[in-house]
Amino acid sequence: MSSAALEPAAAVEPPADFTARLASYRGLVQPVLLSAVPEREPSRALYDLIRAYLARPGKGLRPALCLAACGAFGGEAERVLPSAAALELVHNAFLVHDDIEDESEYRRDLPTMHMQQGIALAVNTGDAMTALGMRLLRRNPSLIGPELSWRVLDEFDHMMIETLEGQAMELGWIRQNECGTTEEDYLLMALKKTCWYSFIQPCRIGALVATGGGADLDRFNQFGYFLGIAFQIQDDILNLVGDRRRYGKEIGGDIWEGKRTVMLAHLFRACDSAERERLRGFLGKPRKQRVAREVAWVYELMARHRAIEHAREVARTFAEGARQQLAAAFEGSAGGTDLAFLRQLVEYVSTRDV
Repeated sequence: MSSAALEPAAAVEPPADFTARLASYRGLVQPVLLSAVPEREPSRALYDLIRAYLARPGKGLRPALCLAACGAFGGEAERVLPSAAALELVHNAFLVHDDIEDESEYRRDLPTMHMQQGIALAVNTGDAMTALGMRLLRRNPSLIGPELSWRVLDEFDHMMIETLEGQAMELGWIRQNECGTTEEDYLLMALKKTCWYSFIQPCRIGALVATGGGADLDRFNQFGYFLGIAFQIQDDILNLVGDRRRYGKEIGGDIWEGKRTVMLAHLFRACDSAERERLRGFLGKPRKQRVAREVAWVYELMARHRAIEHAREVARTFAEGARQQLAAAFEGSAGGTDLAFLRQLVEYVSTRDV
C-alpha cells in the first residue's frame, strides 16, 4: 500500500459556513427524529436502541438537502421537516440492514448495531426505524394538505423501491461472483442504491413542498444523479484509503466484502488473464475465508493498474457535471444561504474525507 495511487488525497476542510449550515439543518431535524420514537415498552430491546443509534454523529446530508431545496425555493422549513426527518430515519434503517448484509464491523466509529446487539435485534430495530419514518409522513396533511402529502408519499414509494433494487443488484453480484461488471453496471446500481434516496428525492421533496407542487421535479434528476455518483465513488475510495477514525468504518471493508466498485470494474477490464483468474478465486470465497495477504494483493493490483486514481478521475467528472447542472436544477429559486449551501455541497462530496 505504499504506492502513490493508494495514498489518500489531502483532506480539504469544508468552509466554516458550510459546516455551520449543515449543523443548523441537523439541529432542526434531530428533535423531530427523537419525537418519532415512542416512550414505552419495549424500551431496552427496541426504542432505546433507536435513540442510541440516532445519537451517533452522522452528517445528516439527506434532510439537509431536503431543507435546503425547500428553502432555496422560498419554502418554510416547518412544512418540510416531517419529510426531511423521515428521510433520515429511513436512511438509518438502511444503514443497520446494510451493515448486516455486508458483515460490516464499524459504523460512525462505533461497532455496528448487529455487532453490539446481535443480528435479530438489529434487523427488528432497522424495520422499526423504517416504520417510524413512514409514520412521520402522517404529520404532513395538517401542514401541506392531502394532495401534496400524497405526492410526497409517492416520492418515498419510488425512493424505497429503487434503493432496494440497487441493493439487490450489489448483493446479487457478490452472491453470483459476477466478475464482468462494468462501470456502466456500477453507475446503474449506484443510481438506484444511492442517488435516488440520497440526492434526487430529497431535492424533489423539498421543492415539491416549497412550490406547492408547481415545480417540474424532473429537473433535479440529472443534478442528483451526478452529485450522487460523485459522492458514492468518493465513499468507495475512502473505504480503501481513508482514515478509519474520520471515516468511521473499517478501511478495506469493500475488498473483504467483495463489493463491485468502479475500482473493481477497472480491474476486471485491465487485468491480464492470470490476474483475473486469481481475482475471481478470491472474490468467490465467503468473507470469513478471505485472509489479509489476499486483501493486500488486491491493493497491490489496484496500485499496479492505477484503479483508485482512475476512480478519482471519474468522481471528478461527475462532480463537474453536478456543478454544471446546479443552475438548471435551481433556476428560478430565491437563492440565499440555502442555495449557497447547495453550491458548497457539490464541492464537499468529491473532496470530503469523512
